[in-house]
Amino acid sequence: MNAFTVNLKPVLELTDEQFFNLCQANRDLKFERSATGELIIMPPTGGETGNKNARITQQLMNWTDADGTGIAFDSSTCFKLPNGADRSPDAAWIKLQRWNTLIDEQKEKFPPICPDFVIELLSPSDSLKAAQEKMREYLDNGVQLGLLINRKYRQVGIYRQGKEVEVLESPATISGEDVLKGFVLDLERIW
Repeated sequence: MNAFTVNLKPVLELTDEQFFNLCQANRDLKFERSATGELIIMPPTGGETGNKNARITQQLMNWTDADGTGIAFDSSTCFKLPNGADRSPDAAWIKLQRWNTLIDEQKEKFPPICPDFVIELLSPSDSLKAAQEKMREYLDNGVQLGLLINRKYRQVGIYRQGKEVEVLESPATISGEDVLKGFVLDLERIW
């Protein structure tokens, strides 16, 4: 099942507070919002994708705990990007010094900050084109490094600021490069 997009603008325009409240009132649904205000209803993942996503988050969280220079997030976290979109990457990381510039209320709701690092795991029902567009949106909003993992074809797209996308075939591991120094994502647990 693909994501379903609803254009509400002809009828109403949700404020950030209304969007947050809509998400809180419908916790069994996962919403995102495009930069133009379209409501995107995301389907739940299947068991395999959910397990693999949890493994990705586990590795990122373990490294974050040991490293101490940032804070990691799972797929249920929605970020308010500078372009106005509300997006929930499958895993994300933000430098602690940037995170600490937010006030408590901003941290409690949908943080108005773009992560430094994101991972998107393509599920069988996801559109590759839509996922690639989302990755470009992350870069346009400040992400320094992004990984788009396509389990079906055992490919990883590496998105970096100011560079062309690099696609690797069946890598065993991927490094966090200069953004997450010392982080290595073990893809053998993901394939």
